[in-house]
Amino acid sequence: MQPNKKIEKAIWIFTVVVFALVLSLHELQKTTITDMPFTKMLPKFNAIVNGTCFILLILSLLMIKQKNIVMHKRINTLAMILSVLFLLSYVVYHLFNADTKYEGEYTILYYSILFSHIILAAVSLPMILFSYYRGLTNDIQNHKKLVRWTYPIWLYVTLTGVLVYVFLAPYY
Repeated sequence: MQPNKKIEKAIWIFTVVVFALVLSLHELQKTTITDMPFTKMLPKFNAIVNGTCFILLILSLLMIKQKNIVMHKRINTLAMILSVLFLLSYVVYHLFNADTKYEGEYTILYYSILFSHIILAAVSLPMILFSYYRGLTNDIQNHKKLVRWTYPIWLYVTLTGVLVYVFLAPYY
């Protein structure tokens, strides 16, 4: 199957925009709107979304192993929708709240998990989008090649997203 260059370009543009947005969130002065109490629950919401995506990714693998392609696609579509929701929630939270500092005793473990999570989340975004696109367009050969790398990274990112929340939960 011939790839659609416009869609591939859109994936790269989206990736760059998301990356720039996330980087700038930590540099922007926080908004002066302080009456946004709902944002305080967003880290827990994000952890729930990450945990749900982790489970969905495992179910997706089980479905494809059982050759249930329809359910595999549906589960992956749900994981993509939840990931977009996560991204929006993450941006809203960080627009209105300062970064939370970890003050626990497992500093080396926490920062090892956090840094690997951040780096792999950034690297995985275009991989996830291209994998999903290849699957939707039935470019199965290229989908399989990408998923060999994308799947374990995305699984790790969703799991470590939950772990980062667990580490930080006492400090929100």
